[in-house]
Amino acid sequence: MEFARKSAGYLLRLESALLIFLALYLSVSAIFKKVVAPGALAGEISFALIAAIGLFICARGFAQRKSYGRAPALLANLIALGVAYFMISGKLIWLGALLGLLAMVTALSALLGYTE
Repeated sequence: MEFARKSAGYLLRLESALLIFLALYLSVSAIFKKVVAPGALAGEISFALIAAIGLFICARGFAQRKSYGRAPALLANLIALGVAYFMISGKLIWLGALLGLLAMVTALSALLGYTE
């Protein structure tokens, strides 16, 4: 159980960092490319940043052995599994498979990483 708890903390921090890099990429690419829907892009960037903050807070909960990070971490990764499914069905097979694998491992770690 201790390994799953530590793994969940590390994986949640990794997911948080990936979301921050995604928000930075979208922000920088908006400077160099023509933005067709700026409202949608702003929503995507803000959602990625808010999700990154939430995942980081969940990771801190696992590091402090608190229970407040378990359910949101599990829910976020179950949502990521759905996103991975749509990515795979949209012909982004490798990216969707990697996201699905990361989401499954993190969800399993979050599920098993907490004991009362």
